[in-house]
Amino acid sequence: MKYHTLLFDADETLFDFSRTETAALEDTFLAHEMEFLPMHFERYKEINHELWSELEAGLISSQLLRTERFSRLFQAFKLDLDPVAFSGEYLVNLGRGAYLLDGAEELCAALSAQGYRLAIITNGIKEVQHERIRRSPLSNTFEQVIVSEEAGSQKPESGIFDVAFAKLGLQAKDGVLMIGDSLSSDIQGGNRYGIETCWFNPRRADNKTDIQPTYEIHALHELFDIIG
Repeated sequence: MKYHTLLFDADETLFDFSRTETAALEDTFLAHEMEFLPMHFERYKEINHELWSELEAGLISSQLLRTERFSRLFQAFKLDLDPVAFSGEYLVNLGRGAYLLDGAEELCAALSAQGYRLAIITNGIKEVQHERIRRSPLSNTFEQVIVSEEAGSQKPESGIFDVAFAKLGLQAKDGVLMIGDSLSSDIQGGNRYGIETCWFNPRRADNKTDIQPTYEIHALHELFDIIG
């Protein structure tokens, strides 16, 4: 094998987080007898992206992110809702979303059958990520699931990769491949750590950064061409 261990990002690499996020927000709004409008979702995505970028840069904590995104959203639309309570309900609903991207289940089943070691490294909230994986068809697929909130470090920091290597009992970086959709966290993190990387780019977006993956794929099944 060219690679013996495959480290996967979770959201928008194997899991359909956009679908999960939309459903969770709508369900939480409806529980408060409020209509969930497209303008709510668009502003929420902007705020959430800003805060996750701040988290990746080490500027805020995951605990603050949980509620701050709703504080800003409710302020923007002058909604009389408690961001702390709303966040708690939203995270429960988010944990129920175990939707997979096309080809994810088949890919992981085939890789596991072929003897590859599989693990997830995800930036996220621990109870949400573990619950979504537990509910999915991939629940028994991964040798380890490393969530940034538990690791005390998030991609692209090296600390989360240290935790993953320790849990997997790995020392040498040869033969390990990081697969993910984010150049700034997955690919940059893997590059900095000294492992090879594969950018999953299904929308064929232009890479306007100086972050260069080892490989680029546009569909999950193309991974077989790389590792074969």
